[in-house]
Order: sequence, then C-alpha cells, then structure tokens
Amino acid sequence: MIFRAVRDGRPYPEHNFTLKQWAEIPPRPLRLAELITTKRELALDKLLAEDSTFYGDLFPHVVQWNGGLYLEDGLHRALRAALQQRNQIHARVLVLGEQGE
Repeated sequence: MIFRAVRDGRPYPEHNFTLKQWAEIPPRPLRLAELITTKRELALDKLLAEDSTFYGDLFPHVVQWNGGLYLEDGLHRALRAALQQRNQIHARVLVLGEQGE
C-alpha cells in the first residue's frame, strides 16, 4: 500500500488558506505511508506531465487533523515519487485544531 488510506473528500473543516499562506509554511519530509489522500481519482495526463507544478506550489499541501495527515494537494507528485521508488516527499503541513476544539 502506498498511502495509509484513500478517501473521497476532506473530513476536516474548511481552513480558507491562500497560496500565499501555504507558501509561508516550511516544507518537511513525510512518509507516503502516513498520508491519507482526499481524492480517489487522478488524471493520468497530469501524472505524466513534466511541468505539472509549473503554475502551482512545488510542495504538496497536507492538513494534519485529528491524528491524520490528509494530502489535500499534490496527489500526482506523491504518486510520481512512489513510482520512482521513493517512500518520502517534502510537503507543507497545516496543523488544524482537533475536532471539538
């Protein structure tokens, strides 16, 4: 198994972080096996594109919530890393308060 789990949608509350705010979070290494995806499907053309991050952040976006690490943006980059036999990626991690806080 590449990821800890595959979900369809985000279980955590809306955070309304902008790309500028995401860019202020320093990336850190994460194991792919710790991540829970928030998308069940991906576009093969994006996976195979050499310039897939040309207009976006170089680092995937992960939301830490209720003990889980949810891959919000960057599924294609994470899967590409797995196909290259890497078990880690560098990602920006937004820590949200726990449910009920």
